[in-house]
Amino acid sequence: MTMRTLCVTLGDPCGLGPELVVRHFSKAGHGDSERILIIGPELPLTREMERFDVGFAYEVVKNTADIGEKDAGIYLYQPPQLSRLGFPPGKPTVEGGLAAGASLDAAIAVLKAGGADGLLTCPLNKAMLHKAGFKFPGHTEFLAEKLGVGVDQVCMHLCGHDPENATSPKLRVSLVTTHPALRDVPKMVTSKRIKRCLELTTEFVKKIGFPGPVAVCGLNPHAGESGRIGDEEATIITPALEAAKANGMDVAGPFPADTVFHFAAKGDYSAVLAMYHDQGLGPLKLLHFSEAVNVTLGLPYPRTSPDHGTGYDIVGTGKASIKSFEAALDMLRRLVGAKV
Repeated sequence: MTMRTLCVTLGDPCGLGPELVVRHFSKAGHGDSERILIIGPELPLTREMERFDVGFAYEVVKNTADIGEKDAGIYLYQPPQLSRLGFPPGKPTVEGGLAAGASLDAAIAVLKAGGADGLLTCPLNKAMLHKAGFKFPGHTEFLAEKLGVGVDQVCMHLCGHDPENATSPKLRVSLVTTHPALRDVPKMVTSKRIKRCLELTTEFVKKIGFPGPVAVCGLNPHAGESGRIGDEEATIITPALEAAKANGMDVAGPFPADTVFHFAAKGDYSAVLAMYHDQGLGPLKLLHFSEAVNVTLGLPYPRTSPDHGTGYDIVGTGKASIKSFEAALDMLRRLVGAKV
């Protein structure tokens, strides 16, 4: 079996990233057919090991080009510009934003050089990322642009995932739009965008073993009620669905968003395509708050992330659940196509 290499960025090292990594790998270690390359500053890792009185063995690498020659194990690469910085736990800092951006840049370089098969990103603070000079709204846009794909070609997807029972019914949700103001959503919902998200979502659910129909939400309440409430369903969403069906995709809708998630959670649909953020993620987080995974569809490499933020207020307390991190790592292993 070819040995896989998975990158794990610490995100904002002032947040939960280092704690999640320490608590997981001190308990679970790594597989005998994989390398784990952690990218980020070393100091927060050792700090969390001391705080929780746990640890795991890792080897520091100075050159990421060497990772392909290493045996199975856990490795750490610290971008040079981070070596003299401090990262106070539980506080948003520009240094934390710099660490998140520099680590992501380093991971992208490893992926593009063929040194890794996939990427797990720990949470970052978007405001601090901006202040540190990285002018991206977040991970998705950063990765899409620097990997040469373009934001219009990727799709944000979140799913409930239980590594110990991966075939159980879970809600899986893709988003046509991500984080715009609600007043801007209607003009961003286009047939072209819907069709692209359906292509990516149907490909994803088939890859993870759920080849059922993808349900599509309407934009308006009650899916527009035949045009009485709005006409986007008839003029934009339905034409996209018809085009998707003509291309062989198994899709259905548009459905009222207040009912379709009930049936999707029971397993009637492999996934749901929602038109905007809260339409899709409200139901998902109600059911899978501590076990959801964020997946960026459409990148040339698999990328997953825990579905939560930096959690500054609970850093170091042990209150943070590591289930979402573990689910994201398991999903990444499945997506790179190697044996779990």
